Amino acid sequence: MHRIRPFRSLTAAGLSLAGLLSLTGLAGTAVADDDMADAKYAAGTAFTLPGARAFPEGIAVDGRSGDFYVGSYATGAIYRTPAGQKTAEVFLPDGTDGRTTAAGLKVDGAGRLWVTDPKGVMVYDLATRKRVAHFTVPAPEVSLLNDLDIAPDGTAYVTDSYLAVVYRVTPAQLQTAIGAGGNGGTLTTAYNLTGVIPPQPAKTVTLNGIEADATGSYLITVDSAGGGLYRIDLKTGAMQKVTGTVSLKYGDGLHLESGRVWLAHYGNDTLSRLRLNADATSFTVERQVVDATLEMPTTLVRRNNHLYVVRSQFDKMAGGTAELPFTIADVTGF
Repeated sequence: MHRIRPFRSLTAAGLSLAGLLSLTGLAGTAVADDDMADAKYAAGTAFTLPGARAFPEGIAVDGRSGDFYVGSYATGAIYRTPAGQKTAEVFLPDGTDGRTTAAGLKVDGAGRLWVTDPKGVMVYDLATRKRVAHFTVPAPEVSLLNDLDIAPDGTAYVTDSYLAVVYRVTPAQLQTAIGAGGNGGTLTTAYNLTGVIPPQPAKTVTLNGIEADATGSYLITVDSAGGGLYRIDLKTGAMQKVTGTVSLKYGDGLHLESGRVWLAHYGNDTLSRLRLNADATSFTVERQVVDATLEMPTTLVRRNNHLYVVRSQFDKMAGGTAELPFTIADVTGF
């Protein structure tokens, strides 16, 4: 059974602000709650994943059907949970098309599932489960593909955590790949943030979660190592740090909606909710929660006022005993 461990809210009474900020590694600012602050935080289980080696990383939801898709970083298997069900099923077995790991996932509006592994992007038709396109990184020996998002115009943006670049796959490039039997060639670099984010040693995980805003005007991405949030203007190409007084270190998957950012921090079992200003050039922290039951959360999706958070248990992948079954958290009140 899944063992429940305690959580701490950064706005809970009886705990000093300094102690809470030290606990999360986010010291340096007060936490400002807003109209959602009175909601009671709770983290249950949305659904379970089969197998003893799932170690999930990415999650996506099909906006049309409500089905959830989760990828295994340890094996590359993709799981599907039909809307309303509590147990996932294997959708694509491990090793499918040579894939032995899976990171970022996204379902586009045409019913295709996008999956990143460290060295490439695969696109699957959900109806047939067939791979319709495959794109590879230009320099696989030094790259680590991580997360991705689909902008309103259908363009996919993918982060490379080692090179601190964002790749782009346009709808035209996707259709060309489909017409060529799936071969999309190498990914195209759209934005290089190496001169924008703080420098790091080689093969450090930097750019991680990424989201496009609803108007298709900009991207938001987080630097896990440096703790910064960054804005990329899709019209001008300008790249800048989103100013804020809190470090977002360990920031991983994120969700952007109506001027708010929900962010999972894998290194300290933390969830953050940020409020962006009107042009998304600065943020304030509305709320943060430290919850050990999230078990190293890597990413999340938001649907019907619920957050579905991946409990990765990555700290047990190299050794130790994972708590079975692997689960996806259902977080309310946040």
